[in-house]
Amino acid sequence: MLKIWGRATSSNVQKVLWTCAELDIAFERVDWGGPFGGNKDPDYVAMNPNGLVPTVQDGGLVIWESNTIIRYLCATRGGEHLHPLDPARRTEVERWMDWQLASLAQPMGAMLMGYYRTPPDRRDARALEAARLRALDLWSMVERQLEHGPYIAGAEFSLADIALGMFGYRWHVYPIERPGLPRLKAWYERIAERPGFKTHIARPLE
Repeated sequence: MLKIWGRATSSNVQKVLWTCAELDIAFERVDWGGPFGGNKDPDYVAMNPNGLVPTVQDGGLVIWESNTIIRYLCATRGGEHLHPLDPARRTEVERWMDWQLASLAQPMGAMLMGYYRTPPDRRDARALEAARLRALDLWSMVERQLEHGPYIAGAEFSLADIALGMFGYRWHVYPIERPGLPRLKAWYERIAERPGFKTHIARPLE
């Protein structure tokens, strides 16, 4: 059985859990990281030199980096509908997965730290507003992308929706001003109906 190290509140762990739900993959999850600690445990660092979560073990294979993990799960568990075999279609999915890590993660993470992990009297209001505005610019890009179909990479739900979807949830529940982005809101409501989203994404933030 697949074994996953990582707390259920971690955005990167949530991507893996949601993918498992979409592919009906049984797994054992170990609370790890954050309040559970363990990141610097020598045995853990031997598996994952970053000391971060998630880490996944599949038989004798150990994998880290969430987007690598979910691509692997699709490749080994019949997930072509989430991660197309056709190289051109695959680029349409993977570019948004990479974009989520390279661009969207920073401002979304800054708001999580500011609003949920920093006492109100210690928050940097200017930095939080800068993060909100940067995130709004990025979500506006997604709004324009959704002119081309109901999902991030077009007509079908894919790993791109999973990679962005857990941040889509956070964007819509953070205590911030959100100008209207109707296509984004419709996409968010669409993916929020999926069982994996309801189980692994729509949960209190901490």
